Amino acid sequence: MLIPKIFATPNLPDTTRREFLARAGNGAGMLALAGLLGSEAGAVETSTSINPLAPHPGHFKTKAKSVIWLFLNGGPSQVDTWDYKPELAKRDGKELPGFDKNTGFFTGQVGPLMKSPFKFAQHGQNGTWVSEIFPNMAKHVDDLAIMYSCFTHTNNHSPALFEINTGFSRMGFPCMGAWVTYGLGTENQNLPAFVVMYDTLGRGIPKGHAQNWGTGFLPGVFQGTALNAQGAPINNLDPGKERSAAEQRAQLDLLARLNKHDLAKHPREAELSARIESFELAYRMQMAAPEALDVARESKATQDLYGLNDKKCGHFARQCLMARRLVERGVRFVQIYSGGMENERSWDGHSNIADNHSGFAKETDQPIAALLTDLKSRGLLDETLVICNGEFGRLPIVQKGGTGRDHNPHAFTTWLAGGGTKAGARYGKTDDIGHKAVENKVSINDLHATVLHLLGIDHERLTYRFNGRNFRLTDVAGQVVKEVVA
Repeated sequence: MLIPKIFATPNLPDTTRREFLARAGNGAGMLALAGLLGSEAGAVETSTSINPLAPHPGHFKTKAKSVIWLFLNGGPSQVDTWDYKPELAKRDGKELPGFDKNTGFFTGQVGPLMKSPFKFAQHGQNGTWVSEIFPNMAKHVDDLAIMYSCFTHTNNHSPALFEINTGFSRMGFPCMGAWVTYGLGTENQNLPAFVVMYDTLGRGIPKGHAQNWGTGFLPGVFQGTALNAQGAPINNLDPGKERSAAEQRAQLDLLARLNKHDLAKHPREAELSARIESFELAYRMQMAAPEALDVARESKATQDLYGLNDKKCGHFARQCLMARRLVERGVRFVQIYSGGMENERSWDGHSNIADNHSGFAKETDQPIAALLTDLKSRGLLDETLVICNGEFGRLPIVQKGGTGRDHNPHAFTTWLAGGGTKAGARYGKTDDIGHKAVENKVSINDLHATVLHLLGIDHERLTYRFNGRNFRLTDVAGQVVKEVVA
């Protein structure tokens, strides 16, 4: 904000309010302002480093150091995957009394109850019910903490994606990956702190696009780095032969001096600071990123475990294997999207739930199970929190005109593994047909609070001051689900 000319220092017509206060009263005004602005730094621990991504500890000690979020884009059906409902089979074809037709997205296509087309069986020490479409993940149920009673506030993809990623159903807010890297930094300064991978089969990216992994009002340096769907994962990493390494370093040093000179005049220009860091990170990545993302360096046994050469799941297997290589090298947050833009190109089975879900399960079941096996065998599961869910669930009724299901914001399932979670924990419950969460309901705020807690962050203390108030990922709500924490 510019100071009116009546208050401006002579010969400095563009004096800012901060500069005016610095000069007024021999700087006393600036001292007061500095105290007010001090609360803007809400990262977990104030660091004297100029690098905003420098690693720093959380509010308390914990096991989890990194996150791999497996996002089943489109809204997988809880009653066809993890939430077994024999009562739904008994009432197949019957109307659901009192059903609100506005619950789903297609209000004019409300049909009767429909049983799951898939068989369920019990697995593990707890006899956990799992759909037949997940034969490999079923072997890991004793490692999973499953929350059956998650819910959201919207039945539309874009706002639901924003809500589960950022805590708000409208755009413009930082996503969880950005909050985590803002709060904790990252261990590896030669790789992005926050990496995103999306569909590589030409089915598009999630609705809402890059805002799902954006920083909102946080500095841009915390934004997710999305790997390319095709070709080289990251563009322009090859420095070329036009200049030597020494010449390139000299150019960057000159650019850094010029930028830092300007930054000294405008110390709170977050975008300039982020741009400076991005240049340096890009330089360091030229050596580190190609090695980290080269899954061909893995043994044949590991590649076969993930299904890397299997046509039906090889693309997702590659992403899961890259995720393991990234967290192994100190990357803080990795998010992988299964499925593309909408409907049959994602877990959005409006017309035929059987074909849709069985198809996407074949793409993901083996790679996800392999990821858990691989992390565990390498001793990485204890320090890596794995999350798996979608943006909402699906209705227990059939959508007229097909054999699919419409969106259901009232109930969906989330499972967690590793990272200090309580292996084998089962939390919450939906009603007898899987329509609504009825016991120990878990909001998106609760889910976010729990994830931050597992990373050693108090969700009420991780704040960033913007537009005159302290914002946080969980806004003004959120309770840690302690029952899934070891």
